[in-house]
Amino acid sequence: MIPQMEKILIVDSDPNLCKFLYERLCEIGYPTTYVTTGYEAFKILSDNSIDLLLLNLNLPDETSFNILRYINFKNMKTKIVAITTYNDTECALRAYRMGALDFIWKPLDFDDLLISIRKALQL
Repeated sequence: MIPQMEKILIVDSDPNLCKFLYERLCEIGYPTTYVTTGYEAFKILSDNSIDLLLLNLNLPDETSFNILRYINFKNMKTKIVAITTYNDTECALRAYRMGALDFIWKPLDFDDLLISIRKALQL
């Protein structure tokens, strides 16, 4: 019997980054989906069981923090790795208090991201 791989959702407004991460994670064997808006993320989270969320904290209108609130409100088991484009300690602390397990800074190093993903999924 083949073990079930964890489902990953990528939420980032950069479609090129989403596509790159999607392709790399699928090559490794992770069932992965990506969206470029918070609205699409809410739809997927409400209709599917997602094991890991790769969430850009810099979505427009604080949408990323609304997603974190939604996950907490629904008491979802989704693990979160936050992605941000700048070293904003206050933003990172806010996301950490809302459930983010780790942070990856852009520009992304895929190997570092993969380590963070594997660590988060083991918790």
